[in-house]
Amino acid sequence: MAVSRDGRVFVNFPRWEKDVAVSVAELMPDGTLKPYPDAGWNAYRNIAPQPLDQTFVCVQSVTVDPQGFLWILDPAAPGNEFNKPGGIKLLKVDLATDQVVQAIHFGDDTVPQGSYLNDVRVTPDGRHAFITDSGQIGALLVVDLASGTPRRVLHGHPSTQPDPAVVVHADGHELRKTDGRPTVFSADGIALDHAGQYLYWQALTGKTLFRLPVARLTDAALPEDDLAAAIETVGESGVADGLWMDAEGRIYVTSPEDNALKRREPDGSMVLVVRDSRLRWPDSLAEGPDGTIYVTSSHIQDMAQYHQGGGARTASYELWKVVAA
Repeated sequence: MAVSRDGRVFVNFPRWEKDVAVSVAELMPDGTLKPYPDAGWNAYRNIAPQPLDQTFVCVQSVTVDPQGFLWILDPAAPGNEFNKPGGIKLLKVDLATDQVVQAIHFGDDTVPQGSYLNDVRVTPDGRHAFITDSGQIGALLVVDLASGTPRRVLHGHPSTQPDPAVVVHADGHELRKTDGRPTVFSADGIALDHAGQYLYWQALTGKTLFRLPVARLTDAALPEDDLAAAIETVGESGVADGLWMDAEGRIYVTSPEDNALKRREPDGSMVLVVRDSRLRWPDSLAEGPDGTIYVTSSHIQDMAQYHQGGGARTASYELWKVVAA
């Protein structure tokens, strides 16, 4: 989900287990969902698919950049499995006109089969975007937005891979699929400081937060080994899905194992912001113009792939506002 400078709220619905009626929507003041930017972009259906380059196939993330543009990330991988060539894209939307003003498409060289583009952040100057790949072999993508050229970096590097020592739990027990496979996701959560100096990320199946100087990431001539050598270990934050950094340098960290939202302070200490049983697998984070933090409940542990008798979700998906006391 994403929030604009003037408080407009946008949400997206990935096609993970079944088709969806709308992929990206604006949440209107009366609580209704308006397909965004229009019905045409939301026309894709699994049964009768539309052109992959002009419709949303499986949108995973939306965010509003520091310049006020909405970015929509479509890994085009329904079911979080095989991605559809020609459909993998990053779209820039001008919120003043509600029009797509830039479309960047990804090929097999930067998004090989088995990838799943997860989340995106854009630098304050609007020149670069950074994307996490949480698929079979984790990586980061660096996108030159002026040319539309993407680069895949840290492919297979330990910082972008699942930590083999970490076991993901939910509701007090290990989260495994019905065939016994554990929950394994690579680089997932991503955050960028307000000055645009450092990019932060971590694997969902992990507990360690890493960062890199943006100047190193955007240097296309820098050898991969030198880039890897510049990685800094920030510290442990536990199993986390979504990340967000505020203007004070505090990193909000979703904690799906605890139904909680935590915050990493600049001194490295972790603070519990809120714990609530209704925060079932908190994921996407955004910040409103007044500093209010928004977080979604994605109910991932209730999906059918984790239950022999089918999906266990009974409540609706939720979007929460966390108001500081």
